[in-house]
Amino acid sequence: MTCFRNLGAGLCLALIFLTTAALAGPIPIEPVAATSWNKGRETGLPIPRYVSLKAHKARMRAGPSTIYPTKWIYMKPGLPLEIIDEYGHWRQVRDDVGTTGWMHSALLSGLRTAVVGPWLKTNAMLRRSPETTAALIAELQPGVLLSLRSCTGAWCSVSVQKHSTSGYIRQNLLWGAYPGEMFQ
Repeated sequence: MTCFRNLGAGLCLALIFLTTAALAGPIPIEPVAATSWNKGRETGLPIPRYVSLKAHKARMRAGPSTIYPTKWIYMKPGLPLEIIDEYGHWRQVRDDVGTTGWMHSALLSGLRTAVVGPWLKTNAMLRRSPETTAALIAELQPGVLLSLRSCTGAWCSVSVQKHSTSGYIRQNLLWGAYPGEMFQ
């Protein structure tokens, strides 16, 4: 095998592993409770925090300036993103599959949105009230985009974007709200 001859067995296996991982795609990131909230050096707002994409076309860059190459172009307004750092007018963000990069703050909104957990193997239940025994309104597939109205730490009041459907969903089934986070 040419790979063994030229690179050595260990490096060859590492290359095969990296190639296989790249072909498999990114691994969805489950929300993690923030153990310590830092304040952003530019805004004074908590880091990390969730925001949503405001623009219809937004470039994620490799660094905090337009001189850095584009890593990804997002074309879905309302998509939730997690701000993990700040530098001037730039925000380092992470999406629901773990891709990180930098976006200009003008492309982001403070409106809260979420997606049904992309890590879920089954549909999430949208209920009429925040109880597991409440009437079922709909079954939502992983990745469905939702507007967040409020969260109690266990349940979130949501509406399905571009539909008139609203109800309650377990907070731990969402990417866009931290476990235990409460807001109105």
